[in-house]
Amino acid sequence: MAPAQGDEPGPAEQAPDRTDRAPVPPAETGPDIFSSRRLDDLIPDSALDNPQDWAAQGVTQQTPPPPPPLEEAGDLIAPAPVLALPEDVPVPEPLEPDPQLAELDPIDAPDLVDLPELEEYRISDELILAFPIDNDRFPERTDFIERYKALSTIEALDGDEEETVPQLAARARADEELLSEILRVYGYYSAEVIRQLSGGRRGMNGNGDTSPETGDAASDPRVRFDILPGPLYRFGAVDLGRLGDLERDDAEDIVASFAINPGDPLYADRIPAAITELRILLGDSGYPFVEIDEPSLLIDHARLEGDLAVPVSPGGQYVFGEVISDDPRFLSGRHLETIARFEEGDAYQASLQADLRRAVLATGLVSSVAITPREVAPPQGDEPGTVALDVALERAPLRTVSGALGYGTEEGFRIEAGWEHRNLFPPEGALRLRGILGTQEQLASVSFQRSNFMGRDQILTLDAYASDLDTDAIDARTLAVRGTFAKVSNLLFQKPLSWQVGAEVLYTNERNSTFFETRQPRQEYLIAGLFGRATLDGSNDLLDPSRGFRLTGILAADVSRTRGEVSTYVRTGVDAITYQPIGDHVFAGRAHVQTIVGASVFDIAPSRRLYAGGGGSVRGYAFQAIGPRDEFGNPIGGRSLVELSAEARIQTGFLDGAIEVVPFIDAGTVSTGTTPDFGVIRVGAGIGIRYKTSFGPIRVDVGVPLNPDEFDSPVAVYVSLGQAF
Repeated sequence: MAPAQGDEPGPAEQAPDRTDRAPVPPAETGPDIFSSRRLDDLIPDSALDNPQDWAAQGVTQQTPPPPPPLEEAGDLIAPAPVLALPEDVPVPEPLEPDPQLAELDPIDAPDLVDLPELEEYRISDELILAFPIDNDRFPERTDFIERYKALSTIEALDGDEEETVPQLAARARADEELLSEILRVYGYYSAEVIRQLSGGRRGMNGNGDTSPETGDAASDPRVRFDILPGPLYRFGAVDLGRLGDLERDDAEDIVASFAINPGDPLYADRIPAAITELRILLGDSGYPFVEIDEPSLLIDHARLEGDLAVPVSPGGQYVFGEVISDDPRFLSGRHLETIARFEEGDAYQASLQADLRRAVLATGLVSSVAITPREVAPPQGDEPGTVALDVALERAPLRTVSGALGYGTEEGFRIEAGWEHRNLFPPEGALRLRGILGTQEQLASVSFQRSNFMGRDQILTLDAYASDLDTDAIDARTLAVRGTFAKVSNLLFQKPLSWQVGAEVLYTNERNSTFFETRQPRQEYLIAGLFGRATLDGSNDLLDPSRGFRLTGILAADVSRTRGEVSTYVRTGVDAITYQPIGDHVFAGRAHVQTIVGASVFDIAPSRRLYAGGGGSVRGYAFQAIGPRDEFGNPIGGRSLVELSAEARIQTGFLDGAIEVVPFIDAGTVSTGTTPDFGVIRVGAGIGIRYKTSFGPIRVDVGVPLNPDEFDSPVAVYVSLGQAF
């Protein structure tokens, strides 16, 4: 029966028992939480009368009622349908396991790398490096640290407090990549660099543990790099291109000379050095046209090796041909062949070509020189080809005006001026004019010099001069012509043996100086002489030696005519010097002996006798002030001489090591006989300063005579270029 209109339906009528149930309406006993509510519905009318009191009361939170228990709402839950397969549908067989998937089953999570124990190296206040404490894991650490310090951007921080922190962070990132690159240079291609900045997310101490003392980046900015080098990679295959195709007896030796072999540690620095050595060896073996392209290195991480390929194309073998100058009127090709240490037909050697270039520069006539080999005839079978050397020259300034102004306590004032043209008579024919105006000496001279005369480093010199010399020993006015032929050392080519021979003819009017008003009469001498000297040089430097020795022998013969009488005499001498390093310092000792035989003292011109004293002899005494004197105190000179000197050249470290302090002691004696009698030995001592320059040391010595006579000054000062001996 249908319900009457207006009657409320009962529970049975609200939920009739049927399969397609209607949606369940919301419960009427609680608030409608599913429908939207307006703001006006939440504010009662009473709140409009007194809104402040209503707002102060707050809002009462209404909690919806809990849902009914499941057993009470069982008729609200629809039962889940049960699915059943038709009986005629076959059941599939289980699949066989995939063998590839089976291999993945036992894979577990990767194990964490066990960091080795580390040892810290503090590079600076801002920088720390940490290496494995086991040195065998990274034996290159010392060289590695030095290289890193030279390139580090962190080391370049200027210490500005306002910029240190941001600079440190930025430079730390750059140094991390730098460290990785240096590790690869040493052959560690799988190395790791762990960068840690103080105040960051973590800090590590030397044992790999978290350290509470890492510091704050703002107050104590520091960077630490943990260096984990990993395994050392080695060279694998080494391919030298066409080098193995050489058809020469020594081809195997050239290939074997390459300094890198399979299995060697993969030090990248060795590659350019080995290529340079290979290029030099090929050049000195007769191959002027060697081509070596950019090498390539292929790293194989599975083998821990790097395969090196150096594309080498040796070209043909050649011999020397002509030397051709592009400025023959200035320096001809024929003259350059005289300078060269090879002749036409000799096997080509790159080192001899470089030697010729240095020799041309040593002339001082050119500012630059380039030598290029040019093929004249190609190789034919087993016969080598021929190359000419094209020499391109750029002239240097050839004229020089020089001057000097000086004063010495014993020598007085001295003004010197000079002019020269170094190639007025090509090739290498120089003309020099020189003049001296001083308290003790006046001189005018003209000189012609031909360098590289008839051979390398051979010099022919012709001099003509007029002089007036007045020292403590002699007063001489001289006209002379002198010629010498010498094989010399120079700054570019210091030779173990150098020598000089010469001849001279001179007219001199002279006498011994006197300290009294009554002067001795002058005496005229006409002298012709031959002389020679040879030096064995075993020192390590021409101007400032620190080790080795020098031994010089002197021999001269004079024929002298005075007052109608002719005298003949021979002068011999030995000068021996030794240099011994003692740490950074140098001990130098010198012994000098001379003797004249064949004539009496008074038959020998005063200017040809022997004297001692001065900056290159016995310091503390004037030049030529040591020697026998007559009954009036006048120096007369002698026929035998002995000088001994010793000094210590002590490095000070001032001006980056440019300053040396040199205490010294000298002694000397001169006798009238042909053998020294050591009757009077003069001793001087003092101290000097050396200022080292690129062209040799500047010397200032202050000496005092330890046993002076009445004619000696209490102190003497010497200034010159180069060491005393």
